[in-house]
Amino acid sequence: MKWLIASDLHGSAYYCRALLDAFDREGADRMLLLGDLLYHGPRNDLPREYDPKAVTALLNGRQGDILAVRGNCDADIDQVVLQFPIWADYALLAEGKRLIFVTHGHLFNLDKLPPLHEGDILLHGHTHVPACEERDGVTYLNPGSLAIPKEGSPHGYMTLEDGVFLWKTLDGEVYKEFRL
Repeated sequence: MKWLIASDLHGSAYYCRALLDAFDREGADRMLLLGDLLYHGPRNDLPREYDPKAVTALLNGRQGDILAVRGNCDADIDQVVLQFPIWADYALLAEGKRLIFVTHGHLFNLDKLPPLHEGDILLHGHTHVPACEERDGVTYLNPGSLAIPKEGSPHGYMTLEDGVFLWKTLDGEVYKEFRL
């Protein structure tokens, strides 16, 4: 199965359309969204084409393809308008013998690890900065942000297929790789 993994869309219709184009271009089976889908948040500038209603309609059109976790900018009302679950604080994926703990990053992160075994993966967004780092036997991965990247990082996403994580720019250019 091929996953397209993205985080921190923050209500940008422009980057939501780019995400859906990337999903189609990649031929991904499912989309894993790491939270902060509709609202830009008080610490962020408005992203390009900020339009939460349009983002809602675009994502609802792909509801069967989406697995999502809740971000710190996601509100109760978001679940009322979105037609796929977003209220879980985390999700678990198995990749071989490794567990991938999927979360937004505001509750669980490198400073507050969930219960994981050596070799497991902590996958989260929230920082808006792509990352691949090992600490105490746990690998931390972050796709960065689609709409509001920080620290000079690109607008991008990641894919997971056959145990290989690839970080990509929105045009599909690979700039980082991690193999399980």
